[in-house]
Amino acid sequence: MPWTNQGGGGPWGSGGKGPWGSGPQSPGPTPPDLEEILRRGQDRLRRVLPGGNLGGRGLALITLGVLALWGFSGFFRVEPDELGVVLRFGKEVREVQPGLNYHLPYPIETVLTPKALRVNKIDIGMRVVDDIRRGGTTVRDVPEESLMLTGDENIVDVDFSVLWKVKPTGVGEFLFNIQNPEGTVKAVAESAMREVIGRSEIQPILTGARQTIETAVQDLMQRTLDHYGAGVIVQQVQLQKVDPPAQVIDAFRDVQAARADLERAVNEAQTYANRVVPEARGRVAQITQAAEAYKQQTVAEAVGQTSRFLKIYEQYKKAPDVTRERMYLETMERVLGGTDKIILDSSAGGNGVVPYLPLSELSRQPQTRGQPQTGGRQ
Repeated sequence: MPWTNQGGGGPWGSGGKGPWGSGPQSPGPTPPDLEEILRRGQDRLRRVLPGGNLGGRGLALITLGVLALWGFSGFFRVEPDELGVVLRFGKEVREVQPGLNYHLPYPIETVLTPKALRVNKIDIGMRVVDDIRRGGTTVRDVPEESLMLTGDENIVDVDFSVLWKVKPTGVGEFLFNIQNPEGTVKAVAESAMREVIGRSEIQPILTGARQTIETAVQDLMQRTLDHYGAGVIVQQVQLQKVDPPAQVIDAFRDVQAARADLERAVNEAQTYANRVVPEARGRVAQITQAAEAYKQQTVAEAVGQTSRFLKIYEQYKKAPDVTRERMYLETMERVLGGTDKIILDSSAGGNGVVPYLPLSELSRQPQTRGQPQTGGRQ
């Protein structure tokens, strides 16, 4: 006998209990009645169609409507920062620019719209996270990405950013040659930076080689991505922070300060040398020119005296007595010309002293006119 609830009772008693002693479960949601839905749809279609029957004309109208909807499903829109790639049975056939475009409806053609015109940015060695407490953003360091080994076996903490975008002619490569574009670019950037840092010494890295490092990393990244056929162009590499590790940063700053003092001392010494050396060279040139002038003067005087002596000697050979007397008189004139003279005439009477005649005083009188005269000798 089947288990039924006749008259409110059953083999486990009244109350409509089940075989485990529990009451019947509350009824769940009622599933939709498919027959009722179909019946209502047919009724509505009969009311729309003329005559209330499908017939050949009705089927034609339905087919035409379906085809129209299928045809209109091929319209699609490409956003300003996107490029459209139309695939026909999975193969790329063309690229379309931003705007409203059309492709053959699915499943003949489909479209992919990657963000090919947008400049993307990847941060390596750091993460910008939202600070809920302060209501802004904060930068979190990622040491497993930023700590790198230099060529002189030092450790440096490098945070940098990479700006990249899809090549205008490489959208198909970007879509089909790499599976994770952002992860690929990040891995290539970190690898290129480690290679460039590994070829450099720490001092240029910390001081003036930032531009050189950025250019070298960008070139190495571009060559690697082109080798992969990634369809990506690296626009710029920006070094955000280049510091020694936090544990030894104070010691490195002391070394940098000492190097700065050394460079300042060298510059001051070079400035002093640039000032002193030209002065010394000028004095050397002055002394050399003075010596050369003295040499030329002495030689000229010697030549002149030699010429004079030769001329006197020629005259002496012609008239020795006359020349000898003339030379005597000229010599006496030169010797006695600047001295005071007293003339004694031994042939005169008396004590032989000629009364004093101040010849030298008389010769100087026109020059000292107006000044008191001094008394002469008696």
